[in-house]
Amino acid sequence: MSLADFAAELPLVDHHVHGAFREPLSRAEFEVALNEGSPGPVPAGTTQFDSQLGFAVRRWCAPLLGLPAHAPADDYWDRRAGLDAMEVAERLLPAAGVDHWLVDTGYAAEKLLSPEELAVAAGGAAHRIVRLEALAESLAGSLAGQETGAAAYPDAYRDLLRTEARDAVGVKTVVAYRAGLDLDWSPPEPAAVREAAARWLAAAGPQPRLTDPVLLRFGVHCAVELGLPLQIHTGLGDRDLDLRRVDPLLLLDLLRQPAVARVPVMLLHCYPYHRAAGYLAQAFPNVHCDVGLAVNQVGARAPAVVAESMELAPFAKLLYSSDAFGPPELHVLGAVLWRRATASVAQSWVSAGDWSEPDARRVIAMIGRENALRAYRL
Repeated sequence: MSLADFAAELPLVDHHVHGAFREPLSRAEFEVALNEGSPGPVPAGTTQFDSQLGFAVRRWCAPLLGLPAHAPADDYWDRRAGLDAMEVAERLLPAAGVDHWLVDTGYAAEKLLSPEELAVAAGGAAHRIVRLEALAESLAGSLAGQETGAAAYPDAYRDLLRTEARDAVGVKTVVAYRAGLDLDWSPPEPAAVREAAARWLAAAGPQPRLTDPVLLRFGVHCAVELGLPLQIHTGLGDRDLDLRRVDPLLLLDLLRQPAVARVPVMLLHCYPYHRAAGYLAQAFPNVHCDVGLAVNQVGARAPAVVAESMELAPFAKLLYSSDAFGPPELHVLGAVLWRRATASVAQSWVSAGDWSEPDARRVIAMIGRENALRAYRL
């Protein structure tokens, strides 16, 4: 069996993913969902199909909908639009070949298939990841307006986190979106947490959004107390994020803390800082990383990104993820492009005599599956 065939048949663990859309989309909505960088409409006279990701959709997803590879964008959309959302999901998702989905349900969950529904449509098992900021925002809704709400916040947050994490395999923070990673990462004092909670709850509207650095840090340190793997968004994201402030090297002061050293830290996405993330995975025994999301976005250039991610990071610290959100095309392409890129890179090293083929198979299995099974205790 060739390395390409071995990678193609390997059951994957997608250690960071979201649900697929449960409702049909217009073409404009679909194209916006393909454009990670901008939440706004695609500019007039352009199409998101004219991108590396758009070309990958036409190459790899068109045959799953009964069209030839590289079908024109209009033909692809016409075929897709003739199916309801569940038909699209059921045709596309199984092709990812994932048998464990680790699902972040903390954003736009009402628009997406639940973890259980995703598992039914795609095959495999689904596991929940708890988003720290979403918990805080749900708690703010119940505490706002209470005279003792701020004083109750620290214990109430810890209790809610423990409850929600009972059936979860990990937790996640999007502090990168809310305040950047260039923070004072020391655990905040209880009085500072109560004061920050008082400010936030007093200003909280019907849809509170947590951006206070003290409360964000507090949530991260509460999560560390649980001992579950801690996912941290770094690098690539949409326009709400300041890409200048999400280099994972900004986490050094957090990673050097003894309490944090006792939990697996999963650096998500990382691109364009994936080489820095590789250094952190090399330097800290508990740090892992991936290039999820970027692999989809760069399409045919995925081998270059995958190869760079494998320069410094120990192979036992690299994981596969798609970070797919919304269109099930993204769930499929994350897997297809990662398999092809990783097999291609490994084969080039085998052909050059730098790796043996048995080692290449072992590393592909580690990154695609075994490292996540170990780190998340699946």
